[in-house]
Amino acid sequence: MAGIDIKESPFVQSPVVPNLLDGDTKISFRCHKGIDCFNACCSNIDITLTPYDVVRLKKRLGIDSSEFLLEYTVPYEMEKDGIAGVKFKPVDNGTACRFMTDEGCSVYEDRPTACRYYPVGLVSMRKQDEYTDSNSYALVEEEHCHGHREDNSMTIDEYRKDQGIPEYDELARGWRQLVLKKMSSGPTVGKPSKRSRQLFFMACYDVDRFRVFVNSEGFKQSFVLDDAEYEKINNDDVEMMQFGFRFLKQVLFGEMSIELREGALDERINRTGKTIEEIQREELNERTNPAIEPTDLA
Repeated sequence: MAGIDIKESPFVQSPVVPNLLDGDTKISFRCHKGIDCFNACCSNIDITLTPYDVVRLKKRLGIDSSEFLLEYTVPYEMEKDGIAGVKFKPVDNGTACRFMTDEGCSVYEDRPTACRYYPVGLVSMRKQDEYTDSNSYALVEEEHCHGHREDNSMTIDEYRKDQGIPEYDELARGWRQLVLKKMSSGPTVGKPSKRSRQLFFMACYDVDRFRVFVNSEGFKQSFVLDDAEYEKINNDDVEMMQFGFRFLKQVLFGEMSIELREGALDERINRTGKTIEEIQREELNERTNPAIEPTDLA
């Protein structure tokens, strides 16, 4: 496919380029309790979670994001020595989803994006020399799944709407753009430092810990946010999540959207004894923000 780079997607991961479909493609699929393969797909899971999935599920369970990540997920590297994603942790000593019951999914209304998409896979792509993402789809046909035999024809776009996917996709767009941009940049960005990887993980997935970070004195001494902005992000997990994506674009790629407080760079120079040139080299090599010291990540 000349002119297109297929990057490893958080949803469809394969060295083989799939047969790409658009939203107008017709499929026939239905899953319901009466089908003979009911719960089969939930018995052997490999489910990547988006940041919005984490927000929905931790709220559903009535716990904070740190507890949810510790109890229900495992981290994995999206690329070697690179940024991390999170996957659902299956039942102890097994492969089944911990939310699977005989009646089906116990968190169905807040089920993850990947579960909503099945049997369709989202493939995020970028054109060469561009950082904007575009989406195509792939149909997953597994032997154990008999939902494809159901007489229930619709387009992929209709299926996505029926499963409530557009909201999930829109609220995960900033995260997907970060992932694609990092993977596309490769050596031009360099290997992320440990601190950068920790910061990415916290800002993307651990929204409650990130909220503490954003309200810290160190953050307020480095960045300018008015009271209205603080109220908006502090009172809404989704707003804080989206702010985290903006923050990471600034930290990792220099896309400035959050005002730096005047004198913050001078303060760092005085505190560390480093020259502006040394700080600039750190930015280039580590891609971390010169005006912030996330000490709570230690």
